[in-house]
Amino acid sequence: MSSVYRNILVAVDGSPDGDAALAHASALARDQHARLTLLTAIPPIPATALLATGAAPPRNEVVKHYTELLRHATASLPADISVTTLLVEGPAAKALIERARSGAFDLIVMGSHGHGRLHQSLLGCVSQKVLHASPIPVLLTRAASEEPAVAPAPAPASSLDVFPLTG
Repeated sequence: MSSVYRNILVAVDGSPDGDAALAHASALARDQHARLTLLTAIPPIPATALLATGAAPPRNEVVKHYTELLRHATASLPADISVTTLLVEGPAAKALIERARSGAFDLIVMGSHGHGRLHQSLLGCVSQKVLHASPIPVLLTRAASEEPAVAPAPAPASSLDVFPLTG
């Protein structure tokens, strides 16, 4: 039986959903005997940060942070999974879509929410862009919820229950 996925592109951003995507991609790679490529994008520095003196961290510190993020993600994978890492500059969605269009990958796995400002309320901007523009399948994952389970609704009264009549 041949594998459906041979080369899986995984977006790594250090968010809980991104970590769940990495775990899922790892299991999928093991099952499919696929190779993983972990991609992390260094976002462009906002213009407002460039205007304010000292507001943006030094470039070497930014690169070091994202390199460490990739190193940590790679270290979390089992030794029997083949992995390559890519550290790119620019918007993450653009980087993922460009690689998807290259024809080198069969699937993108990413978290549904990243570390963006609105990640609590909306489908992540990056994931939404990739989902709509990717020429290959995109698998979105979510981290396990820490909210308590919702209690089941009470069962409806059966026709055998007797209720007193009022009035």
